[in-house]
Amino acid sequence: MNATLVELPIDHFRLLGVSPSAETESVLRTLQLRLDRCPDQGFTHEVLMQRAELLRLSADLLSDASRRQDYESTLLQLGRDHPEETAGLELASSREVAGLMLLWEAHAPHETFQLTRQVLQPPQAPVLGSGRESDLALLAALSCRDAARQDQDQRRYESAAGLLTEGLQLLQRMGKLPDYRQRLETDLEQLTPYRILDLLSRDLAEQSARQDGLVMLETFVQKRGGLEGEAAELTTAGMDQGSFELFFQQIRRFLTVQEQVDLYGRWERFGSSDASFLSVMALVAAGFSQRKPERVQDARSKLQSLVFVGLDLNPLLGCMDLLLGDVDRALEHVHASPDAELQEWLANHPSDDLAALFDYCRTWLGRDVLPGYRDVDAQVVDLEAWFADRDVQAYVESLERKEGRSLLTPDPSAKSAPDKDWSFGNLPPLGLDPEGSMPLSFGDGEAFSDDSSDSAVDEARGSGLSSFIPAAWTNLKSRRPSLSRLSESRRKLSSRTLSRLSRSRLSMSRLSLSRLSLPQLSLSRLSMNSPSLRQNRRALWIGSGVVLVVVVVVFSLVGLRREAQQEIATTAPTKPTEDALPIADDVSSPPKATLKEEPLRSSERIAPLAVAKPSEVQLQALLQAWLDLKATALLQKGGTESLADVARPVLVGRVRDQQAALLQDGLVQNIQASITSIQTVSSTPSRIEIRAQLTYRDQTLNEQGEVVAETPAGNLPVTYILGRDPDGWRLQAYIPG
Repeated sequence: MNATLVELPIDHFRLLGVSPSAETESVLRTLQLRLDRCPDQGFTHEVLMQRAELLRLSADLLSDASRRQDYESTLLQLGRDHPEETAGLELASSREVAGLMLLWEAHAPHETFQLTRQVLQPPQAPVLGSGRESDLALLAALSCRDAARQDQDQRRYESAAGLLTEGLQLLQRMGKLPDYRQRLETDLEQLTPYRILDLLSRDLAEQSARQDGLVMLETFVQKRGGLEGEAAELTTAGMDQGSFELFFQQIRRFLTVQEQVDLYGRWERFGSSDASFLSVMALVAAGFSQRKPERVQDARSKLQSLVFVGLDLNPLLGCMDLLLGDVDRALEHVHASPDAELQEWLANHPSDDLAALFDYCRTWLGRDVLPGYRDVDAQVVDLEAWFADRDVQAYVESLERKEGRSLLTPDPSAKSAPDKDWSFGNLPPLGLDPEGSMPLSFGDGEAFSDDSSDSAVDEARGSGLSSFIPAAWTNLKSRRPSLSRLSESRRKLSSRTLSRLSRSRLSMSRLSLSRLSLPQLSLSRLSMNSPSLRQNRRALWIGSGVVLVVVVVVFSLVGLRREAQQEIATTAPTKPTEDALPIADDVSSPPKATLKEEPLRSSERIAPLAVAKPSEVQLQALLQAWLDLKATALLQKGGTESLADVARPVLVGRVRDQQAALLQDGLVQNIQASITSIQTVSSTPSRIEIRAQLTYRDQTLNEQGEVVAETPAGNLPVTYILGRDPDGWRLQAYIPG
């Protein structure tokens, strides 16, 4: 008798579809509904009759009070004895298919599919061609799809894919239900994007899962005909081009920068122009984040070889040239852009062209290049750290040496060929000057819309990967960054790059080489624009060039010597406050602070600086007054009223708090600080940013005049922010370091 029984993981309540507290009337009403609404997917009449019989047996038991009480007691006892197990029903093997059908209807598709697969396996497999085989195959297909949907709803995409694969293999082996096989294949294909997302979003340590995800992603994209979706109509994934772009935008942030470089490179070989552009951006992101300028150089070379109708490549090339230390060529590229709005933004920038270029490049990196990679921090765009990196410096110097050799020993056979650096790859033909090296016009490149609203998502649909190809600058006018400080680390490049990046040692403002009134002398890869003059007065130009080179070299050597002295003096690390310096590194001759012997007394009032455009001398005097008055207040425990003439209340309050803290401990502080040089970083009618160099030392003394703390003399760079009030300019903030 036991050999003819099978057990199903379901009790009478679940089989009938009622709660354990259901009354008899509810049980009978539910029975009638279940009998009236039998499955219509194509089951045989025999199994439907067995289903109805099982429903009646359960209803009879639950509507009989005595039998129901005994059954409930049995369920409770089983629950106490076997708390981890599920109560089941024993059915005759002839009713097994009907019982599996009711288990499926009770929303248990996983159990139904696994049990159905077991029944269809030898040796208990039904007779080929029988109604039992047909019912079991149909039940397997239905429960497989439902189980996969449940897993998908719970974001268990790989489990859902495994179920669909098992169902497909089962139906293919049986040679049954071709329509359902097609449905399972469609479900599996539509699951592919979710599987890719699931695998790639896992931890980087799960290398096996990530590799499976990368292979799946590459296959998926190739099947679509590349990123452009040229063969998208052949796929049944239910994803049009717009949906794919949104999916790919989401998937990118789970890919590392190297994974994207590799993927784009392979897709590019299959002719994808979108992949080519994304490869350029990924190379720049990899180069900048990993401090590998050779990758930026690879990106620049690749970008020059691409053809994009309507996309102005000049700003992008300019940013890459800046990262490679070629400021002259970077400025030439930016100014050569035909975009009128970009030129207007540059013209309205509050500082010089070099500062504008740094602002532009910083924004380009932070908005268009670095976001979208799992292992790249897009929130930190530190150009100063980039130029201070030794590998970057070494690579830039190697480029400079190559350029120097090419200038000194030009190839005679290449005299008539266009300058390689201005060829712009395979872009449409450009108008050239008589020498064939400088473009005169760049066509009518369409300006990119600056609309940053959600309509960009709608425009992305059906337009290639336009949403990933940045306009490169369009949002700058709505998100202009404030001028960032250009630190001394930027001047640690080679001597030629130094002459490009900073001319502060020749004047108090940052001037690029192009502003030194030497249009015919080019230390970068620029050619002269006067071929006739060159032909007629070659000897004169050679002599003039030699003289000018000597002048520039002399100034450069003087500047480098001064800078070397400053670097030695500023090797001491600084604390993040203006009032304390850690001990500087030991040097043979430490710098001595230039101290004012007679600082201002705190009781003396100072007339506010009321001029609209103060000179650097006036600004330096204002800052020195702030330092003197602050030092006097902390040493003499005097008033701080005069500080209000040079600083805003927030800073005055800080001095008072510091003064009170010293007084509470019975201490005074002797600060000796003097400004040695200043440099205006930016200037607007209401705000001035200044970069200053200070010589500084301090001593903290107790009531007996003993030194309890001391900061030896040293140099301190500080950035000061001045704001204009109705009666004049005042210091509103300062940033040491």
